[in-house]
Amino acid sequence: MDALFRFKRFTVRNSDSALKVGTDAVLLGSIMTIPTPCRTSLDIGTGTGVIALMAAQRTEDRAEPCLITGIDIDPPSAREAELNFASSPWSDRLEAGCIALQEFRTEGQFDHIFSNPPYYDRSLRNPEKRVSRARHSDSLDFDELLSHSRRLLAPQGILSVIVPCEYLTDLSRRAASYGLYPFRCVKIRTTEKKNPKRAVVEFATERKELDTEELTMTRDGLWTEKYSRYVKDFYLDKG
Repeated sequence: MDALFRFKRFTVRNSDSALKVGTDAVLLGSIMTIPTPCRTSLDIGTGTGVIALMAAQRTEDRAEPCLITGIDIDPPSAREAELNFASSPWSDRLEAGCIALQEFRTEGQFDHIFSNPPYYDRSLRNPEKRVSRARHSDSLDFDELLSHSRRLLAPQGILSVIVPCEYLTDLSRRAASYGLYPFRCVKIRTTEKKNPKRAVVEFATERKELDTEELTMTRDGLWTEKYSRYVKDFYLDKG
């Protein structure tokens, strides 16, 4: 595998992180709502830092800069994110730290928190321990993700995550117990003939009407117009 993953505006070193750049990360980075204003953002389980970099690109033209912090429990992942942040056009707005969410403390709160979280709890374990920890919920289950996100989220803030569709009901139920309520859900299918497999779901601290939509990524082997609108500013080719 190439150690570099090239986007239009930035390049991601992709060799040391426990999880490599993947479709889920790009989907979350391009679809998630970034509130206005958004002075501070937190990327939980940043990995290579790709979602944080996408957020930095999406907010670069705003009058007030958004400061983005990426944290990861895995030291090589955090170091790789730090290198990717430093080499990007937005290095002055990005920082990476090696720390578990449960231990993370900050003086302020975040306008936006986002995560491509570990969610597997019953599937076959990857023999590589670092990859297994990044994919499985042992080190960060939904309750921990939600409770600590609520602790760190500003009153008008947003939490954005991407999960398999089969986890949506359980995630929303658990979120409500921490005072987080879904207001947007985008269910994603790879082709028209397949059921949605992933969902970007977003939570706020106030109850709002739930906005739901579906996104099909490809049709007849080509990107759909809707999917292309989301990712065209990031991917080098347009499918």
